[in-house]
Amino acid sequence: MTRSAPPHPFVLPPEDRVLSPCTGWTRAHWEAVADGLLAAVAPHATPGRALYHLPGGRPSSSGVRSDGLEGYARTFLLAAIRVAGADGDDPEGLLERYADGLAAGTARPGGDGPEDWPVVADRSQPLVEAASIALALRLTRRWLWDRLDDAVRERARAWLARAVTAEPWACNWELFPVTVAGFLGDQEAVTRGLDGIERWYVGDGWYTDGDRRAFDYYNGWALHLYPVLEAWLSGDTDRLDRYGARLRVHLADYARLFGADGSPVHQGRSLTYRMATACPLWLGALTGHTPLTAGTTRRLASGALRHFLDRGAAGPDGLLSLGWHGPYEPVLQAYSGPASPYWASKGFLGLLLPADHEVWTAPEEAAPAERADALTALPAPNWLLQSTVADGVVRLHNHGSEDARYDPHYTRLAYSSATAPVSAADPPDNHFGPVLADGSVTARSGIVPLGAGEGWAASRSTAGRGVHVVAVVLARGAAEVRVHLVTGAEPGTAVRQTGWPAGEGLRSELLPLHGLTDAPALPPAPTACTPHAVVPAADGVTTGAGRSDGGSGDLFVCAARLTGAPDPEPLSAAAKAEVRSTSAGHEVTVHWADGTAHHVRLTPGGAVVESSAPDGR
Repeated sequence: MTRSAPPHPFVLPPEDRVLSPCTGWTRAHWEAVADGLLAAVAPHATPGRALYHLPGGRPSSSGVRSDGLEGYARTFLLAAIRVAGADGDDPEGLLERYADGLAAGTARPGGDGPEDWPVVADRSQPLVEAASIALALRLTRRWLWDRLDDAVRERARAWLARAVTAEPWACNWELFPVTVAGFLGDQEAVTRGLDGIERWYVGDGWYTDGDRRAFDYYNGWALHLYPVLEAWLSGDTDRLDRYGARLRVHLADYARLFGADGSPVHQGRSLTYRMATACPLWLGALTGHTPLTAGTTRRLASGALRHFLDRGAAGPDGLLSLGWHGPYEPVLQAYSGPASPYWASKGFLGLLLPADHEVWTAPEEAAPAERADALTALPAPNWLLQSTVADGVVRLHNHGSEDARYDPHYTRLAYSSATAPVSAADPPDNHFGPVLADGSVTARSGIVPLGAGEGWAASRSTAGRGVHVVAVVLARGAAEVRVHLVTGAEPGTAVRQTGWPAGEGLRSELLPLHGLTDAPALPPAPTACTPHAVVPAADGVTTGAGRSDGGSGDLFVCAARLTGAPDPEPLSAAAKAEVRSTSAGHEVTVHWADGTAHHVRLTPGGAVVESSAPDGR
């Protein structure tokens, strides 16, 4: 019998708990979802099928016509993956639909007719969409491009060619001309573009998304995707070895960003792309550059797809909404339009693998977050990942990523797979900083990484004019200790530490250990995960010890915990702290319930962290 999982209308095959004991989903489920998504957008195409004007969302900053092109391009990519993965089998006539749109849209680009595509210009949204169209045409060349009329091919080639010379924004956009050039056969432009992103590669499989220290999912669904696909599609083994090796290293970390419920950690921008987070997992399997087993790859990818569909990402009309689970405005950016969520098409990349590939035939295996409690330091982004089997939650402690344009999705102290930050309009969660006269708190900015290691991460940042903060997080199990050293603040300056934004089924705790006292929780606020997040808080006051030369600053220490485990031990038993302060600096020793310890030495310039085993070594 078939099952239909509300709230989406897609009719899915029965679950297979033998092949897929974790999610129940198989290749047939992915095909059914892809077919359902493509059927749902079809009624919203213009008569000539060149633009897709999807309902239910505000227009983007690029305007309605660009949004219509986005609808065409991003759903075309899904259709191309679906048909190419079926070796050209196309019973629904998907390629005919998009071939019609290509002919109509390129007939008079830049015009004001109902089918006219906007032209590709410097730093314009059509440059992004040109890359999706070029990739879709490349994947389906035998069944679409090679069968087009010569006149349509020439018009399409001319429209795409502007993307090769258009100036991109200095970030992952550098790769959109690369992708178009790869389809058009312009290897000089491909080389130029790939060379351009080298300045953002920081090692260990991680890129910054531009000149800022912006680490997020663009690593997977853009900065790895386009170079690896270009090398794979062109048969360039040297490039594939180079970029594939980076992908392999990245995936070892990336696989730890998914909770046991399939949710990726909620951090960074463009999160409305949702299951596009599965893209690099499939890419590793597709090209053979992955450290993950086939069963782990499919478990993570299917877990992400099911997580979002089971929670309302596609509504009763089958359309993807602008949001996270369901519609949610604060997760969006100015460039987000009604069709933006369809970059989720990249998450279906696994359908390019044949049905008899081991990624589809191997039994699912447990995700990293389901196997054992883990603390994983990621020195490149300067993150610490903390996951616990009892609740399947992954926590990301952020001491290295920052992009003030997209706060709160970059500058919080921590993010997780089970929570989402409150909006910028609400008092911030997972934050430490001075309290201003109007009751607001200063932003965390100018983050400088100070290292990440065994169960710890540290950074230095500014918190208002002349105020500097050295921050250290120490973690064990589900517990953490947050240490903040403040210098440059006026005596009597109030400071506030806030905790995790927890909804139903989760517990968020803060326990003041030094320099802080309990404070009322923040007013309940909605997040992308819950309508009523509870955020605990603790308050303190500076003495001004760090304002004069040689001052060691004011130290604030608290324990924190986010857990969904039943009946956890008291937080006071999970972590205990000893503090010793002198004019030269501060020392904090944290004793964990299992007998291990962390010892931290802090000065206004930085922090040194040491760990010890139960026997004191």
